[in-house]
Amino acid sequence: MKAVVQERFGPPDTLRLREAERPRAGSGEVLVRVRAAAVNPYDWHMVRGDPYAARLLGGVGLTRPKRPVAGIDAAGVVEGTGAGVRGFLPGDPVLGFCPGAFAEYACTSADLLVAKPAGLTFEQAAAVPMAAVTALRGVRTVGRVRAGQRVLVNGAGGGVGTFAVQIAAVLGAEVTGVCSAHNTGLVRSLGATHVLDYALEDFTDRRERYDVVLDNVGNHPLGRLRRTLTPAGVLVANGGGSPGRVFGAIGAMLALAAVNAVTRQRLRPILPATPDGPARRDLLAVTSLVEAGRLTPVVGRTYTLADTARAVRHVEDGHAGGKTVITVP
Repeated sequence: MKAVVQERFGPPDTLRLREAERPRAGSGEVLVRVRAAAVNPYDWHMVRGDPYAARLLGGVGLTRPKRPVAGIDAAGVVEGTGAGVRGFLPGDPVLGFCPGAFAEYACTSADLLVAKPAGLTFEQAAAVPMAAVTALRGVRTVGRVRAGQRVLVNGAGGGVGTFAVQIAAVLGAEVTGVCSAHNTGLVRSLGATHVLDYALEDFTDRRERYDVVLDNVGNHPLGRLRRTLTPAGVLVANGGGSPGRVFGAIGAMLALAAVNAVTRQRLRPILPATPDGPARRDLLAVTSLVEAGRLTPVVGRTYTLADTARAVRHVEDGHAGGKTVITVP
C-alpha cells in the first residue's frame, strides 16, 4: 500500500509517500480502507516529536518516531476484522481514531470506530474524530455549559472551534466567537450570536464577562484570560503551542493548576482527544448530533495523499479554517 512515512523527527517536509506493508487486523481490531484522513495539531506535534518533554512520557518515541506512519483521524470502509470483533462487516462505512491514518489502509481497535453518518461524505466524516470529541469534552464535560450561559470560543474558525461553537449553541448558550475576518461569516452561520475579528479587537480588553471561555489558541496571558470570566467562571484551556518548545503546553497547564488552587474561578485544561479514554462513547455522542442535523463538520482545504506534508504544514502555521483533510483515492 501507499503510506506517508516518517523515519525521523523533524518538520513536515520529512514526511515521504512510500510503499509500505499493509497492516493486518489482530484480535479485536478492524482493518480500514482509508478514504479520507484529517490533519490535527496533534499530527505535527507527533511528526516533530514536540514538545521535547513529551518524548520522555512515552508513546511518541525518544530519538525516532515510535509509529512510522503518521495520522490518527480517518474515515473509510471496513476491509476486514480480527477475531472477536462484532458489529462491523466488510464494506461498512466507518470513522474514528486510526493510528497510521495517512495511508491507504489503517488498522485500529474496534472500540475506536463508529458507523459513518449516512449524510456525510468521507471527507466530512474524517474531520469529526479528534476535533469534535475535543470540542465536546471542552464545552460539555469540562466547561459544563448550560442554557442561558455566556460562552466565548477563542479560535472559533479552526477545527475544534467550529465544532465548539455549534455544541455550545445546541446546549442553549449565547456564544461569542473570536476568529479572523475571513471566518466571521462562517462562525456566525454555525450559531455564534457575536463574532469578533481578533485583528481588530482584543476580547480580553472588553468589559463583557463570560461564564465559560474555551481558549483554543493560547495567545493571551492567563491573567488577561481570567479577567474575561465572571467571578465563578470557567476557563477551558485547549493544549497546543508553537513548534520547537521544550515543554510546550505542559508548562502552561502546570501554571493553570497552580492558579486554580487559589481562585474561585475554575481553570481547567482540556488536552486534545486521543485514542485514550472513553473515545467510543464520545464518538457516538458527536455522531448522534451529526445525524440529528445539529452538528456539521466544516472542511476548509483538501489535499491528496502525496501532498500530506503541505497539509500538515498548513495546520502547523495556525491559520487553517475548519478542518484540513487528505483524500485517499
